[in-house]
Amino acid sequence: MIKFDSPPEQNITYKFKFEDKSEKTFDISIEPKTFSLIRLSATPPADWTRLERFACRNCPLSKAEHDHCPIAVNLMDIIDFFSEIHSYDQVQIEVRAKNRIYIKDTSVQQGVSSVIGVVMTTSGCPVLSKLKPMARFHLPFADLEETQVRIFSFYLLAQFLRLKKGELPDWNMDELADLYENIRNINMNIANKIANLEKEDASINAVVVLNNFAHMVSLSIDDNLEMIEPFLKEFIEDLNTF
Repeated sequence: MIKFDSPPEQNITYKFKFEDKSEKTFDISIEPKTFSLIRLSATPPADWTRLERFACRNCPLSKAEHDHCPIAVNLMDIIDFFSEIHSYDQVQIEVRAKNRIYIKDTSVQQGVSSVIGVVMTTSGCPVLSKLKPMARFHLPFADLEETQVRIFSFYLLAQFLRLKKGELPDWNMDELADLYENIRNINMNIANKIANLEKEDASINAVVVLNNFAHMVSLSIDDNLEMIEPFLKEFIEDLNTF
């Protein structure tokens, strides 16, 4: 029998290069089987991360079993670093992921938003864990159009696999709309909690950006699909014509 080694951790590195020549690197290490975040920081969880203080309205975690909010714990270092940095400051960001390197000159806000998106999804929140496929195939700096195509594609592929397993698929994506409504609530809760911690606004605005994306996806899915339909014209047409 051929024995394969366990797949290596997936690592995503964000390096922020500021105009004053200073740099800051965030290493994101993800367990390959569960695709859960491996916390690298040795900093003990702050008191404000306690679940009883940070829990969202729709949080499914039990306070008896979980002392701290997993998202808050994993956002600690990011929030602490950016707490005195303006969201509109310009920065060059280098992202090293599996097989690719991305480099972009952009605002701190957009860079932090991209980092937070990966961390929140893989932190262990039962609601956001539904978006782990988005983190597995991470696309830094994705715009709204790219985000919509990716989430709809992943979701409908999952419904096809459910059908193949004899389970009932959600072809109308009703459950997806409900999921994104819950995500909006989580994002707004986090933005409100962070607002009490920061002197400036970089991390707050980064969460607001994510929430705007969640809001757009949770709007009329039919309208969103109409925007995407022209890109799929060749697949929609009869495939037997070639």
